[in-house]
Order: sequence, then C-alpha cells, then structure tokens
Amino acid sequence: MPLKTVNPTATKAWEKLEKHYQEIKDQKMVDFFAEDTSRAEKFQLKWDNFFVDYSKNRINSTTKDLLLELANEVELKDAIEKQFSGDKINQTEGRAVLHTALRGSEKPQAVEETLQKMKDFSQEVISGEWKGYTGKAITDVVNIGIGGSDLGPQMIVDSLQYYRNHLGVHFISNVDGDHVMETIQDLDPETTLFIIVSKSFTTQETITNANTVRNWFLKTAVKEDVAKHFVAVSTNLESVKEFGIADQNIFPMWNWVGGRFSLWSAVGLSIACAVGFDNYQSLLDGAGKMDEHFQTTDFKDNIPVTLALLSIWYNNFFDTETEAIIPYSQYLHKLVPYLQQGIMESNGKSVSRDGNKIPYQTGTIVWGEPGTNSQHAFFQLIHQGTKLIPCDFIGFKKSLHGNKEHQDKLMANFFAQTEALLKGKTPVQVEEELKDMDAEKASTLKPFKVFEGNKPTNTLLIDKLTPETLGSLVALYEHKLFVQGVIWNIFSYDQWGVELGKQLANGILKQMETKDFSQPQDASTQSLVKEYLS
Repeated sequence: MPLKTVNPTATKAWEKLEKHYQEIKDQKMVDFFAEDTSRAEKFQLKWDNFFVDYSKNRINSTTKDLLLELANEVELKDAIEKQFSGDKINQTEGRAVLHTALRGSEKPQAVEETLQKMKDFSQEVISGEWKGYTGKAITDVVNIGIGGSDLGPQMIVDSLQYYRNHLGVHFISNVDGDHVMETIQDLDPETTLFIIVSKSFTTQETITNANTVRNWFLKTAVKEDVAKHFVAVSTNLESVKEFGIADQNIFPMWNWVGGRFSLWSAVGLSIACAVGFDNYQSLLDGAGKMDEHFQTTDFKDNIPVTLALLSIWYNNFFDTETEAIIPYSQYLHKLVPYLQQGIMESNGKSVSRDGNKIPYQTGTIVWGEPGTNSQHAFFQLIHQGTKLIPCDFIGFKKSLHGNKEHQDKLMANFFAQTEALLKGKTPVQVEEELKDMDAEKASTLKPFKVFEGNKPTNTLLIDKLTPETLGSLVALYEHKLFVQGVIWNIFSYDQWGVELGKQLANGILKQMETKDFSQPQDASTQSLVKEYLS
C-alpha cells in the first residue's frame, strides 16, 4: 500500500502550531530554564549508549505536544509500518524501501547468503589467502563507485579508522581524471584489488574510472588476470562478465535498497575488508537496534522522531532553512558530507505525494564540520550572525586512544559551545567585562561583544565510537529524514533531480566529440563549450 497523502498545513495540529509559534517565537530559552528547574530532565532521552539532550531548544511542553499531534495527524505510525513491512512506498519508482531488512535480526535468505559471501571474501583478502596474478597477497583495496556507492563506505571506513587492519583502502569516485590517477599512481597492480560498485554497471563516472584502472592494470598483466584483481557489486551480470570479472566475484544489489542507503548491503564490501567482517556485522547490529527503537518506541521517547519534529519546527515555523551537524570527533570528518547526500537528495523535493506543487518549505540544507575546527571557521556566523541555525552536537564520553588531557579539552569545548549558544552574553555582562577599560573605548566596543544567545542545539552524547554505535548513529539520521518526508508529504526515496544534468552532459559530450553545434542550446552554455574546445 502507498503512503497516505496528507497536506501537513491543512491539519489541525499545524494550525495550532502556527498560533503557538506567534506566542513563543520571541521567548528566551534561559527563561524556560529559570521557570522550570527540571527542564533538562524533561527534555532528554536515554537509549542504549545514547544520551540526547534537547532542552536547549526554543520549545516548551506545549510545543512538544503539538508536534507529536502533527506526527499522529499525518499518520506517521502507519508510514513507519509500511516501510518496515516492504510496501512500495517509493511510489514513483515502484519500489519498496527495505535497507532496514539488511540489518535486522531476521534477514531475507538472499541477504544472509550475501553476508556469508562477503564474510568469506573479506577474510580471504585480509588473511592473505587471496592471491594476485603473481602469487602475492593483497595489500590494497580500491572501491570504485559514486554517490552512495562511494560516500557510504568511505565515511564508515574513515570513521572506523581506529579499527582498521593492515590493508590500505582507497576510494575513487569523481570522473576527474586527476582523481583516479592520483589514487593509483603509488599502488602496485600485483597486490591491489578493485571493487567496482554500480548497480547498472553503466554509471558514467564509475565505468569510466573502472576502464581507466583496468587499462592501467593491463600494462603489466594480461586479460585473464583481471579476474584475480577485480570484483563487482552489480545487477548487470552480462556487462560485469564482459569486463573480465569471474561469476563467483559478483555480489548482488537489490532494487529495494536506494543507493544512498546501500552501505548496509554488499556495497559495504570495502568496509568489511578495511575493518574485518566482525566489525562490519557490529555496524549492522547497531543500525538494527536503532531500527527497533524507531519502529517500536512511543513517539515522545523516540530519538529520530524527536529530532525530525524539532527540524520541522525550525524549518517551517522559524524559516531557518539550514541546520548544522557538528561531530566532536575527527574520525567523523566524512559524516556530514554523507548525511548531506542522504538528507538533501531524499528531501530536496517540491512536489507532494499527490503530484502538486508544494507551497511550504521542505528539505533542510545540511552542513557542518568537526569541532573544534568548526569553532575557528563558521561559528562566528552561528553565534553573532543574522541567521538562526539549529545545530546538532555529537560527542563521545571516551576517546579511543585514551588521551584524557585531549579528551577533556575537546569535551569542555563541546559543552561550552552549547552553553554559549544558549546563554549568549548580555550588555550588562559585557559592561562588567570592560569596566576597567576607558569608558569611551568600552562604549564603542560594547555592541561588538554582545552575544544574543537563544540559539537552539541538540546534544547527542554517546559512550564511545564503536562500529555498533556508529551504525546506530547513521540509522538515526536515516529515520529522521524519513519522518521529515512523511510530514512534508513528499517521496523521500526517489531522486529524479539527479537525472537532468546527466542527460544534458551526454549531449554535450557528443557535441565535444563531433563539434556539431546545430542542436538547440542556450547561448551561454554553447559559448562555454566552444571556449573550452578552443
């Protein structure tokens, strides 16, 4: 059954929220805390290894109740059940959305078989049992893909650097020839294994890069050796075999798994090679635990639902448009680019599920950078700029290498930033700070040192960065974007917006090859192409 079509702005809850917003929009969070000494306890969630503090938000109990009322009125529970039961909720593409089936306790037989194949393969490569064409063990693995076939595995491998084994794992995605050549120039073809990830095995960037790598490999090897150094994750068996990849080295993909959610599938083969299959399994288990929490927990205690509703509150009532994600771990430096794809590709839609133009804001613009680096980059804008930017702060109680001095300083900054964004600095506080300065100079400087405060944040405090907690964290944001899409009455799981540029690029490429400019084209693009060719 398809998802139900409910215009959120036509609901009673939305009408109440609009009225409530007018009443609350100028109120200060510090006053909320002053009025309710138990506020921090009322607006926090504890689950497994996660502690979520959302008390530093411009909400009160009425806001929360009305947002929950909105979730119920758009029939969010029904939508969640339809996703998990395999209904074709990706209606425009006629597909189910079942990446959750890849990591649950009860997996389809085909998934179990693929996981076993991934386990056997990764263990062969890691142990050195897998030999290249000259009899040497593999030292490097290169993942060739783009979009979710690159961002997902790369983000996980980077995030789990602490758990890495001896294999060098590399990623090629951009069709930029400099990217592929920089990646392979120091690799040894005798000891390098390539994983080509493309569902159709026709994706321009991936196949171009794969052919370039294959040509590089064949400078020192023969065609028959390709089978020992190339494997594929694809559904196009014929093209894969033509490339020279052996049948037993082809891993399946399913049309009910979207590309940006595919790291949980055989697309995660490079992850299993990088950190070992047991850690990859722990990643899946962590995601599965978050799936269960999302599916079974009452909305008022549900972490993904809570974060999604807060995002709706700011995007659709405060008109914030953007939200920042700030992980206080350098290991997570690829998390935000990954989430940008997942969130903005999913919810960047302007047509409702009934095919009508949407008159309200949908997808949020997601951005960020690890702390403390971000504090020396864009925090000035968040603290004293003219834009209201809700932020998620993600931190860990324990460091992996155990350097307590560094960890304490990192987390002191972590806590201080959310406090500063909450409280700001008042004119009276600035005056006190400048009391020993010349009065005229102090008066001039005063307005520049005032911090408005009242900037909303969510704090996600996790025990430790492990494969399991990382799996839970990524799944949390997957479910958050789904809840947003349900409320906005859009299809989160199609991606038609990426098609037009691809189509036009093919035409321009042909134009470059033939020098034929007779086809209709705007004057600007035509002049640019001619300038490039000159």
